[in-house]
Amino acid sequence: MPLIPHEGGSYALQILYSVPDDAWYLELDHLAGNTTVLTAVVPDEDPSREPTVCVDPVSGHHRIPYDVMRWFMEQVAEEIRTSRGWMRLRPDLVDIIRALREEYLGVIDDERFGPVLAELRATVPAGDLPAVLEAAFGRSADGSVR
Repeated sequence: MPLIPHEGGSYALQILYSVPDDAWYLELDHLAGNTTVLTAVVPDEDPSREPTVCVDPVSGHHRIPYDVMRWFMEQVAEEIRTSRGWMRLRPDLVDIIRALREEYLGVIDDERFGPVLAELRATVPAGDLPAVLEAAFGRSADGSVR
């Protein structure tokens, strides 16, 4: 749990994954008040769902120092980059990656990898293959896990 100390009390970042939502949740917790003050939701499966930041209505009005907010948003930006970077590829590649992620849930064993790789080599341009394999399975063309 990364912490950022501040004179008004330390803040912590909690990162959770919600399987039903297919999204990462980044929560900014104010430790002095033991409350979650902001939640960023970063969907990582559906390109049509945009990341959002929500204010926790239960915790009420809370002043968040600029440095803390900036730190939190940098963490959110990094999560967006790592979880959704593949969504910025060409639409045809995004469709292929999304279908692979849905079919294999991001995991593929060595036995199935070979035939899938052969099929992808026949349909995906060689220059795009590394990005597709990384986004769909976290693997390179030689099958190694990154």
